[in-house]
Amino acid sequence: MSLFNVIDIAGSSMSAQSLRLNTTASNLANADSVSSSANETYKARRPVFSTVYADALNGANDKGSAKVEVLDVIESTLDPIREYMPNHPLADSDGFIYKPNVNPVEEMADMISASRSYQTSVQIADSAKQMLLQTLRLGKSS
Repeated sequence: MSLFNVIDIAGSSMSAQSLRLNTTASNLANADSVSSSANETYKARRPVFSTVYADALNGANDKGSAKVEVLDVIESTLDPIREYMPNHPLADSDGFIYKPNVNPVEEMADMISASRSYQTSVQIADSAKQMLLQTLRLGKSS
């Protein structure tokens, strides 16, 4: 696998982690929202990733490529939080309001994890770039 492929893999990973950070930020931004029905309530979103190995398993490792691919962004299937507040302006006919099924503590942990994964991918791309530059310098000095 060439260093150019390493940079491509790191780039696809950074793109995927950026999407993960954006969905986490969206979840946190909507964590305190309120609605009058369970169907209208914001649902937490999560990206689904996949690794792709093109030609890598067919014995063509030198020409094969790999990347991280975002398959979809799915909504949580957990029920929203139902809270009895009959005086709230958005309360339904039974006096309930509905809050998103977003756990801010889990979201912050996910954000830290995504941020660290993104930073690791940046470091990998930078290391590959430095190795490519060193290789060019070796060829220049000969």
